[in-house]
Amino acid sequence: MREIDVRLIGERVQELVQALNFHTPEPRLAQLINVLEHEPSPAGRQAMHDIVENRRVASTRQVPMCQDTGMVLIFIELGQDVHLIGGDLREAINQGVRQGYQEGYLRKSVVAEPLFERRNTGDNTPAIIHLEMAPGEHLRLIVAAKGFGAENMSWAKILTPAQGIEGVKREVVRCVEEAGPNACPPVVVGVGLGGTLEMAALQAKKALMRETGQRHIDPRYAALEVELLNLVNATGIGPQGWGGVNTALDVRVEYYPTHIAAIPLVVNLDCHLQRHMEIVL
Repeated sequence: MREIDVRLIGERVQELVQALNFHTPEPRLAQLINVLEHEPSPAGRQAMHDIVENRRVASTRQVPMCQDTGMVLIFIELGQDVHLIGGDLREAINQGVRQGYQEGYLRKSVVAEPLFERRNTGDNTPAIIHLEMAPGEHLRLIVAAKGFGAENMSWAKILTPAQGIEGVKREVVRCVEEAGPNACPPVVVGVGLGGTLEMAALQAKKALMRETGQRHIDPRYAALEVELLNLVNATGIGPQGWGGVNTALDVRVEYYPTHIAAIPLVVNLDCHLQRHMEIVL
């Protein structure tokens, strides 16, 4: 039995919420530069130039790459042979978020309730936390800052089995088309299929946490990802909606077993920032 102090987890969260708002990992920056070099639209190319330059300035000066510093999303894969000590896991994570946003001078964007008073919590807590158990003695932590320009353009729909693959393709493309420039393209498109409504949404969000170029392990879904990417990029929306062939950086699909009567579908968009990082403790 391995022991992990929750205060260590909180410290890693504190570090990551700042790092992912300031720094672009090299593979993602290389992807953006590649898009810039191969975008034929002059307006789209200028938009990509500004995106790449913004990333470099943010990393060099250690300032946020976007004014929307996001709502913090945490995925935890906890080994069943790990014993957490030192306090409450949820509070340790929120303390990490609280300190990270305060010390990094990051915008606080969370309200305590969504409808009436909408009072800002003042420290960007609470985080959204998803916890899954797994064999072993490890703790895998994915921390993301999800901006709401793209989140606002996401949607859910329950398809009939008769609508099938063509229905999924149609709805994914329609979601991106209706989002237009509002999701800050080039976007990453997370597609969640199956389960129930909330499980499809979770699968879509998980899909966004994959790294650049990582295809689904099932070759059928990997081929669907590539086809959807081509269909989305054929819309001509382009970088920041200025036209071009790079509306999406990637399309990623995750699925879960579902009922015979439906195909739950959620499309969750992420902007070109792709602010998520992963560590293993």
